[in-house]
Amino acid sequence: MEFLVTVTSASTSFVDRHIGARRQSDVDAMLKAVGYDTVDALVDTAVPKDIRQDSPLALGQALSEVEVLAELRKIAAKNKTAVQMIGQGYYDTITPAVIRRNILEAPAWYTAYTPYQPEISQGRLEALLNFQTMVQDLVGLPIANASLLDEATAVAEAVLMMRRANKNKSAHDGKTVLDADCLPQTIAIVKGRAEALGFEVEVADLGKGLPDGVINGVVLQQPGASGRVLDHSAVIAEAKERGALVTVAADLLSLTLITSPGEQGADIAVGSAQRFGVPLFFGGPHAAYMAVQKGLERSMPGRLVGVSKDNAGVPAYRLALQTREQHIRREKATSNICTAQALLAIVSSFYAVYHGPDGLKAIAETTHGHARTIAASLKAAGLDVLHTSFFDTVTVSVPGKAAQIIAAAEAKGINLRTIDADTVGISADEATTAGIVAAVVAAFGASVADAKSVDASGVGLDRAVERTSDYLQHPVFNTHRSETQLLRYIRRLSDRDLALDRTMIPLGSCTMKLNATAEMEAMSWPEFASIHPFAPESQTEGWRELIEDLEAQLTEITGYDQVSIQPNAGSQGELAGLLAIRGYHHSRGEAQRNICLIPASAHGTNAASAVLAGMKVVVVATATDGTIDHADLQAKIELHKDALSAIMITYPSTHGVFDADVREVCEAIHDAGGQVYIDGANLNALVGLAQPGLFGGDVSHLNLHKTFCIPHGGGGPGVGPVAAKAHLAPFMPGDANNADPSHGAGTPISASRYGSAGVLPISWAYVKLMGGQGLTEATRSALLAANYIAARLNDSFPVLYTGEGGLVAHECILDLRELTAKTGVTAEDVAKRLIDYGFHAPTLAFPVAGTLMVEPTESEDLGEIDRFITAMVSIRAEIDQVAHGDFTAEHSPLRNAPHTAAAVISTDWAREYPREQAVFPVHTLRQDKYFPPVGRIDGAAGDRNLICSCPPLEAFEEDTAVHSDDSAHSDSDS
Repeated sequence: MEFLVTVTSASTSFVDRHIGARRQSDVDAMLKAVGYDTVDALVDTAVPKDIRQDSPLALGQALSEVEVLAELRKIAAKNKTAVQMIGQGYYDTITPAVIRRNILEAPAWYTAYTPYQPEISQGRLEALLNFQTMVQDLVGLPIANASLLDEATAVAEAVLMMRRANKNKSAHDGKTVLDADCLPQTIAIVKGRAEALGFEVEVADLGKGLPDGVINGVVLQQPGASGRVLDHSAVIAEAKERGALVTVAADLLSLTLITSPGEQGADIAVGSAQRFGVPLFFGGPHAAYMAVQKGLERSMPGRLVGVSKDNAGVPAYRLALQTREQHIRREKATSNICTAQALLAIVSSFYAVYHGPDGLKAIAETTHGHARTIAASLKAAGLDVLHTSFFDTVTVSVPGKAAQIIAAAEAKGINLRTIDADTVGISADEATTAGIVAAVVAAFGASVADAKSVDASGVGLDRAVERTSDYLQHPVFNTHRSETQLLRYIRRLSDRDLALDRTMIPLGSCTMKLNATAEMEAMSWPEFASIHPFAPESQTEGWRELIEDLEAQLTEITGYDQVSIQPNAGSQGELAGLLAIRGYHHSRGEAQRNICLIPASAHGTNAASAVLAGMKVVVVATATDGTIDHADLQAKIELHKDALSAIMITYPSTHGVFDADVREVCEAIHDAGGQVYIDGANLNALVGLAQPGLFGGDVSHLNLHKTFCIPHGGGGPGVGPVAAKAHLAPFMPGDANNADPSHGAGTPISASRYGSAGVLPISWAYVKLMGGQGLTEATRSALLAANYIAARLNDSFPVLYTGEGGLVAHECILDLRELTAKTGVTAEDVAKRLIDYGFHAPTLAFPVAGTLMVEPTESEDLGEIDRFITAMVSIRAEIDQVAHGDFTAEHSPLRNAPHTAAAVISTDWAREYPREQAVFPVHTLRQDKYFPPVGRIDGAAGDRNLICSCPPLEAFEEDTAVHSDDSAHSDSDS
């Protein structure tokens, strides 16, 4: 099979635009550097023959962009938009156009990577700090993260956190109590996690007080799923007297009117920021939040943005405390969550900036007013309104008539919630109008009450829960009132960052490839974006067709028998796969099988996921060549043979090579009665060449935000589908809102049946645009690009691990340890120096400390790859200057990188290298130069003195003397 064809100037194929190195002359130049005549020969050497698939992918011919968008229009037309008043944690909202177009649909924001390199992430970090501040203010707690995946899983994280953090010995092993008025999907998710981990959960009506027995933690819902709003302060106080911690799952919009959880005494608050400008998206992606009392921050899962200083004393943002903790603490990590919902958190934060405290309160009052009118009108008609204290949701008793009323409302284009045959729920929101209110009331056979009757009806919020405290008083929420101001603020922040729209992001194991505009386009169409996850199936035909088709495509690509797209992050896909393995063993009467073997080089989330699935982690050693140590593997298998549940392997390995022994490893595990989990993070090296389900895998997760083009969005959305063989299919994720086994019988993983459905059109479009042949070409191009970089840089930075023929897979590890020992220059110094060349750094210190892992992807053209190589060779020359004594490492441009414009124009330039070398180390930078907004950031200092909300404006004055005591500006010090 020949790899590429000569492309004419009138190229029309999408594949030609997705793959960067398409010209035959470029391919030939890369092959010459690697030492091969054809890509076929390179691939045949690199990829073990015994895992190669026998036939091409049966995915059909590639479609054009016009054809794909036309097909998406047809599918979208099969969905029926309606006025969504189902509620249950999901609400219609109005995304301001300036935010939709300039953030949600803007590549400067959606192509950015997780801000692990903070110097080139100051814009998105500021937006996330705004999110944290917004949450902290509204929930009345001092520390918030940014962010979690959805509300139900955020509650589950809070439950596990309470179990870790409760230091009361008498309550530590007690049960977890959930209020019966928690959202149904929340109860299902928590019960599923509890079953795997073996702790007791009790659901009780906490409006009647706490149940008897020893209690570790309590979860309350505010407002409740029924709409009921109660003053929870008494039950919270009682729980604390009994040694329990308390979590409140709270609606952020309601907290503009309701006393905050913190003021009522809660230890933890969680919830969703969806109704702050993020479309329904058929269930996700939506940013969840968590906020905690002081003292709990170091146990908090997720990402926490903090404020530190750069090397000039200027305040600067960075991720704090939990940054990539799974790779450090592994099975002892506080959570397996690696992906956040950063892009959606950023949208929500700008929504708060756009509206400010007065605007948010006005939206809440209008929403509440519509709910009051509905309740008063129905009450006046003699109907039984079950709760008179509520915010936006009215629950009505209609004995035997629920179906009739639901149908009457649907005939008017309105979806209400069916609670049971006798009860209907109605949730008002930002999009509710007086006309909608009248139509809802009419569906019940009633008429709208006048304002005087509403006021006299006694329905609304009880005085006891009305909020009196201020919120969102920071200037950022009170400045950008005009669209001009907001537009410029958005642009100012995006200009501070490096994203894929400006430069190659050569991160190993993260696959930062093209997120094509045509793939992204359908995401915000109303026919996809405005559908409630619990809408009637008669309204969601298009969504289900697209999802079923995508699942079938992924099944073909992976060689498995079934795929579920429910997991809304790769880590959640890992958990789903391991829970399927657990369910399989239990169904066979082998519950004792709970040992999970994990190679020492594995992704850190693997171990954390295994623990959450109720397994015990046993580490398998790595051999000197980077492969699994077979002697140690066999010893561990023999030692744990009767208890062996699974092995988790990443393929190609995290060392960036195709291990030739993968079938041998899989067979050894199967012979011992275990199952094989293959981590699909590196699937970009396999698509079209090899199928995990056919070379030994029983289950895998995939990363749609890597291999299948969903953008990273500054750290999320992520989608981590789980693919399994037929014997594990019965244990795939179930539906948290439907006990019908036809919807899946396994443990639910996400709050909604289809997880982050809103971004699935992106991957669907990518597969259709590429076709089977195009996907295979993309894989081959990725292998060529990685081997080209490895060959070109090996003399400057030795490639640590190689496979057959000295080749790598889709990524390579550059080893700086010897250089560091000789010169003191570290891999981190190289990462920071790359910023001066306008590059995001490769993956730093994973999977081997002191190294950089590089993945160019298939989307980068030869010119950009060569620009990166030139930068790395230039940096090696500077390391040689250190070795030769031109300057010390401490006083080199590497240790002082990155260089800001302010530093370079300073009249006080006393460094041992010229300014020109600092900012123009290669001549091509003179015209297009990125200057980072801050210099190198002191992360450790920020962790010692934690600031995780917006500092006052005086903190950013040019006179750095005001920064001498950060604690003066801190809401909380750790």
